[in-house]
Amino acid sequence: MLSPKWKTLKSEFIADLKIFKARFDYLLNPHTQKEIKVTVLEANDAANVVALNSKGEIALVRQFRFGSQEYSLEIPGGFMEAGENPLEAIQRELREETGMTSPTWEPLGTVFSNPVYQAAKIHHFVAHDVVRSTETNFDAEEFLEVSFYSPADLKQAFDDNLITHPHTISAICRLYNVFGAEEV
Repeated sequence: MLSPKWKTLKSEFIADLKIFKARFDYLLNPHTQKEIKVTVLEANDAANVVALNSKGEIALVRQFRFGSQEYSLEIPGGFMEAGENPLEAIQRELREETGMTSPTWEPLGTVFSNPVYQAAKIHHFVAHDVVRSTETNFDAEEFLEVSFYSPADLKQAFDDNLITHPHTISAICRLYNVFGAEEV
Protein backbone atom coordinates (compact mmCIF):
# COMPACT_ATOMS: atom_id res chain seq x y z
CA MET A 1 0.00 0.00 0.00
CA LEU A 2 1.36 3.40 -0.99
CA SER A 3 1.39 6.14 1.60
CA PRO A 4 -0.55 9.30 0.75
CA LYS A 5 1.37 12.39 -0.34
CA TRP A 6 1.95 15.13 2.20
CA LYS A 7 -0.16 18.22 1.48
CA THR A 8 1.59 21.60 1.31
CA LEU A 9 -0.48 24.05 3.32
CA LYS A 10 1.67 27.10 2.59
CA SER A 11 5.17 28.18 1.61
CA GLU A 12 7.13 31.11 3.00
CA PHE A 13 10.18 32.68 1.30
CA ILE A 14 13.21 32.99 3.60
CA ALA A 15 16.23 34.20 1.63
CA ASP A 16 17.94 34.41 -1.75
CA LEU A 17 21.29 32.69 -1.26
CA LYS A 18 22.76 33.15 -4.78
CA ILE A 19 22.57 29.55 -6.04
CA PHE A 20 19.72 28.62 -3.70
CA LYS A 21 16.48 30.22 -2.59
CA ALA A 22 15.42 29.11 0.87
CA ARG A 23 11.82 28.69 1.97
CA PHE A 24 9.77 27.14 4.74
CA ASP A 25 7.04 24.74 3.68
CA TYR A 26 4.23 23.92 6.06
CA LEU A 27 3.02 20.38 5.39
CA LEU A 28 0.22 18.22 6.73
CA ASN A 29 1.52 14.85 7.87
CA PRO A 30 -1.16 12.45 6.51
CA HIS A 31 -0.35 9.87 9.19
CA THR A 32 -0.71 12.14 12.23
CA GLN A 33 -2.78 15.00 10.75
CA LYS A 34 -0.26 17.40 12.34
CA GLU A 35 1.29 20.40 10.61
CA ILE A 36 5.06 20.38 10.29
CA LYS A 37 7.51 23.06 9.16
CA VAL A 38 10.37 22.05 6.85
CA THR A 39 13.19 23.91 5.11
CA VAL A 40 13.44 23.60 1.32
CA LEU A 41 16.24 24.91 -0.89
CA GLU A 42 15.22 25.77 -4.45
CA ALA A 43 17.88 25.53 -7.16
CA ASN A 44 18.16 25.03 -10.88
CA ASP A 45 18.62 21.48 -12.08
CA ALA A 46 22.18 20.52 -12.92
CA ALA A 47 23.93 18.10 -15.25
CA ASN A 48 27.21 16.21 -15.21
CA VAL A 49 29.09 14.01 -17.65
CA VAL A 50 31.28 10.94 -17.71
CA ALA A 51 33.56 12.22 -20.48
CA LEU A 52 35.56 9.47 -22.19
CA ASN A 53 38.41 10.00 -24.64
CA SER A 54 39.18 7.64 -27.56
CA LYS A 55 41.33 5.47 -25.23
CA GLY A 56 38.40 4.95 -22.84
CA GLU A 57 39.93 7.17 -20.17
CA ILE A 58 37.60 9.35 -18.09
CA ALA A 59 38.13 13.08 -17.63
CA LEU A 60 38.07 14.13 -13.97
CA VAL A 61 38.33 17.66 -12.68
CA ARG A 62 39.88 18.71 -9.41
CA GLN A 63 38.46 21.83 -7.82
CA PHE A 64 38.18 23.48 -4.44
CA ARG A 65 34.77 23.08 -2.79
CA PHE A 66 33.74 25.77 -0.34
CA GLY A 67 31.42 23.62 1.80
CA SER A 68 33.97 20.90 2.55
CA GLN A 69 36.93 23.31 2.38
CA GLU A 70 38.70 20.55 0.42
CA TYR A 71 39.70 19.84 -3.16
CA SER A 72 37.28 17.47 -4.84
CA LEU A 73 37.96 15.02 -7.67
CA GLU A 74 34.82 14.76 -9.78
CA ILE A 75 33.35 14.67 -13.26
CA PRO A 76 32.57 17.94 -15.08
CA GLY A 77 29.15 19.41 -14.38
CA GLY A 78 27.15 22.37 -13.23
CA PHE A 79 23.83 24.16 -13.01
CA MET A 80 21.51 24.55 -15.96
CA GLU A 81 20.95 28.14 -17.07
CA ALA A 82 17.53 29.60 -17.92
CA GLY A 83 16.20 28.18 -21.18
CA GLU A 84 18.71 25.32 -21.40
CA ASN A 85 17.76 21.68 -21.58
CA PRO A 86 20.01 19.20 -19.73
CA LEU A 87 22.05 18.23 -22.80
CA GLU A 88 22.70 21.86 -23.78
CA ALA A 89 23.74 22.61 -20.20
CA ILE A 90 26.24 19.79 -19.93
CA GLN A 91 27.70 20.45 -23.36
CA ARG A 92 28.30 24.06 -22.23
CA GLU A 93 29.72 22.96 -18.87
CA LEU A 94 32.11 20.47 -20.49
CA ARG A 95 33.41 23.20 -22.83
CA GLU A 96 33.72 25.78 -20.03
CA GLU A 97 35.38 23.48 -17.48
CA THR A 98 37.64 21.38 -19.74
CA GLY A 99 37.70 22.97 -23.20
CA MET A 100 36.41 19.65 -24.57
CA THR A 101 33.62 18.69 -26.92
CA SER A 102 32.17 15.36 -28.02
CA PRO A 103 30.39 14.08 -31.14
CA THR A 104 28.41 11.45 -29.20
CA TRP A 105 26.25 11.95 -26.11
CA GLU A 106 24.00 9.53 -24.24
CA PRO A 107 21.78 10.15 -21.21
CA LEU A 108 22.58 7.96 -18.18
CA GLY A 109 19.55 8.91 -16.09
CA THR A 110 18.44 11.48 -13.58
CA VAL A 111 18.57 11.62 -9.78
CA PHE A 112 17.45 14.15 -7.21
CA SER A 113 20.33 16.29 -5.95
CA ASN A 114 19.28 15.81 -2.33
CA PRO A 115 15.58 14.95 -1.93
CA VAL A 116 15.74 15.58 1.82
CA TYR A 117 15.49 19.33 1.24
CA GLN A 118 15.72 19.98 -2.54
CA ALA A 119 13.56 19.36 -5.60
CA ALA A 120 16.47 19.96 -8.02
CA LYS A 121 17.65 17.09 -10.18
CA ILE A 122 21.01 16.04 -11.60
CA HIS A 123 20.97 14.79 -15.19
CA HIS A 124 23.80 12.33 -15.89
CA PHE A 125 25.34 11.89 -19.35
CA VAL A 126 28.19 10.02 -20.99
CA ALA A 127 30.17 11.66 -23.80
CA HIS A 128 32.37 9.52 -26.05
CA ASP A 129 35.56 10.51 -27.89
CA VAL A 130 35.99 13.86 -26.15
CA VAL A 131 38.71 16.11 -27.53
CA ARG A 132 40.11 19.44 -26.45
CA SER A 133 38.73 21.95 -28.95
CA THR A 134 38.52 25.30 -27.15
CA GLU A 135 39.84 27.28 -24.22
CA THR A 136 38.32 26.86 -20.78
CA ASN A 137 36.02 29.57 -19.44
CA PHE A 138 35.82 29.25 -15.65
CA ASP A 139 33.25 31.02 -13.49
CA ALA A 140 34.73 33.57 -11.07
CA GLU A 141 34.51 31.13 -8.15
CA GLU A 142 36.15 28.17 -9.87
CA PHE A 143 39.50 26.97 -11.13
CA LEU A 144 39.75 23.38 -12.32
CA GLU A 145 42.57 20.99 -13.10
CA VAL A 146 41.70 18.28 -15.66
CA SER A 147 43.21 14.79 -15.71
CA PHE A 148 42.36 11.56 -17.53
CA TYR A 149 42.03 8.33 -15.58
CA SER A 150 42.14 4.82 -17.01
CA PRO A 151 39.47 2.42 -15.72
CA ALA A 152 42.10 0.86 -13.40
CA ASP A 153 43.17 4.30 -12.11
CA LEU A 154 39.52 5.23 -11.62
CA LYS A 155 38.95 2.08 -9.55
CA GLN A 156 42.04 2.91 -7.49
CA ALA A 157 40.79 6.47 -6.91
CA PHE A 158 37.56 4.99 -5.54
CA ASP A 159 39.45 2.49 -3.39
CA ASP A 160 41.60 5.34 -2.01
CA ASN A 161 38.44 7.40 -1.28
CA LEU A 162 39.63 10.21 -3.56
CA ILE A 163 36.21 10.49 -5.25
CA THR A 164 33.63 11.54 -2.67
CA HIS A 165 31.19 13.78 -4.55
CA PRO A 166 27.84 11.93 -4.55
CA HIS A 167 26.77 13.22 -7.98
CA THR A 168 30.02 11.93 -9.50
CA ILE A 169 29.64 8.58 -7.76
CA SER A 170 26.05 8.27 -8.98
CA ALA A 171 26.96 8.93 -12.61
CA ILE A 172 30.05 6.72 -12.68
CA CYS A 173 28.22 3.84 -11.00
CA ARG A 174 25.72 3.90 -13.87
CA LEU A 175 28.58 2.88 -16.20
CA TYR A 176 31.04 0.94 -14.06
CA ASN A 177 30.95 -1.56 -11.22
CA VAL A 178 33.55 0.43 -9.27
CA PHE A 179 32.82 -1.18 -5.91
CA GLY A 180 33.18 -4.79 -7.09
CA ALA A 181 29.59 -5.78 -6.31
CA GLU A 182 28.33 -9.20 -7.29
CA GLU A 183 26.18 -9.23 -10.43
CA VAL A 184 22.49 -9.41 -9.59
